[in-house]
Amino acid sequence: MDQSQHQQHGGTMQHQQQQPRSYQVVKAATAATAGGSMLVLSGLILAATVIMLTIATPLLVIFSPVLVPALITVGLLITGFLASGGFGIAAITVLSWIYR
Repeated sequence: MDQSQHQQHGGTMQHQQQQPRSYQVVKAATAATAGGSMLVLSGLILAATVIMLTIATPLLVIFSPVLVPALITVGLLITGFLASGGFGIAAITVLSWIYR
């Protein structure tokens, strides 16, 4: 390789490593726009959550004599079904182990 070809090759390598200034500006503007949009959306979701919580709290207090026992009952039912399934699987495992 002679000197002119070496400089051309080195120049293309340097060009590939360094991005043009306009590309960097566009990249930064896009990132700032996307970040700002997400920040605004996050704030709106937070505000909506606070508003919905303020509306729902009195309803939860009014209906708590009904909801709390219902949740306890549902929790016990789910626990019972999971325990039953677990013991059934354990029994099948033990029976298959004994059979072998």
